[in-house]
Amino acid sequence: MRIALFTGAYNHIADGVSLTLNRLVAFLEMQGATVRVFAPTIPNPPLKHTGTLVPVPSISAPGRPEYRISLGLSGKAGDTLTEFDPHLFHIATPDLLGLAALRRARRTGKQVVASYHTHFASYLAYYRLGFLEPGIWRYLKWFYSQCRQVYVPTQSMIAVLRSHGIDRNLRLWPRGVESDLFNPSRRSTEWRKARGIENTDVVILFVSRLVTEKGLDVVIGVMKGLEARGIAHRTVIVGDGPERSRLESSLPNAVFEGHLSGEPLGTAYASSDVFLFPSDTETFGNVTLEALASGLPAVVADATGSNALVADGVNGFLATPRDTSAFESRVEQLILDRNLRARMGSAARAGAEEYEWQRVLSQIAEYYGELE
Repeated sequence: MRIALFTGAYNHIADGVSLTLNRLVAFLEMQGATVRVFAPTIPNPPLKHTGTLVPVPSISAPGRPEYRISLGLSGKAGDTLTEFDPHLFHIATPDLLGLAALRRARRTGKQVVASYHTHFASYLAYYRLGFLEPGIWRYLKWFYSQCRQVYVPTQSMIAVLRSHGIDRNLRLWPRGVESDLFNPSRRSTEWRKARGIENTDVVILFVSRLVTEKGLDVVIGVMKGLEARGIAHRTVIVGDGPERSRLESSLPNAVFEGHLSGEPLGTAYASSDVFLFPSDTETFGNVTLEALASGLPAVVADATGSNALVADGVNGFLATPRDTSAFESRVEQLILDRNLRARMGSAARAGAEEYEWQRVLSQIAEYYGELE
């Protein structure tokens, strides 16, 4: 099978979309498929990509230079696509590149599927662009109605799509986790000691791209509130982005690790005690699953993605989105109750073991097979 994958992110930024799609391409090629990835790129990209990448024209996103905006297919990329003659078009981003791919697929009579990775409409409120939401949903409804199948990471995200009239051929496709890499056994006293963290300290961990829509105001509010009331804890923040300087000035006592991956990231998770993730813009929440697999109880927003992974009172707590006091109360509860942390941490690890990458990726191959 020859598969053409179209995505707005593949190697120019190491986010959840890029990492998931690179893993998918590796799996498909191991199964004997031939894949061409059409995506924007940059010189010296931070992510060493899998498979064959065909660059497409793009520009930096205004105010967010770490992102690229695809401008469609260039003549050269179009010629490569024609020569490749794929059996299947898989569109991961409904941007100008995705639109060009959709039109090409319809014109040439090719099968076309899509995967839903980014909850774009949920970002708008953070940038005072809420007036654009109705138009975006109309476009997405039209776009996905043209696809034979649409792969969505959680049932809660499927429910949101259906509420906006997107209900044709939706298929559940969650994400996976490397359970050996993200594992409680990686907890390290030495890692904590190197950062001035005592064994008795309770570490609150936040892992994310440091951008506004990840709930950074709530993170700041929770940590400041705990400090003001004398609730002892340590804060560790993993990730980088344009809001890092604001976080550093707001939380001078926090430990900032920057971007981590691989074993250093696994150690950071396992060496912490509570995971805080107030983002309400997730379609799944890869970092939440990594934290759960590492044995951390998680305090997350009761919103799409996160509420599919965290069962309130079982492996963590759900809090009302953007309600700082609700998050603070739940984090405080976990700080003060060691037995509760241990019980929820065990449940977190047990539940995360169900998300095995091989099983998750095999599901896509089965979905593709339904099209033949």
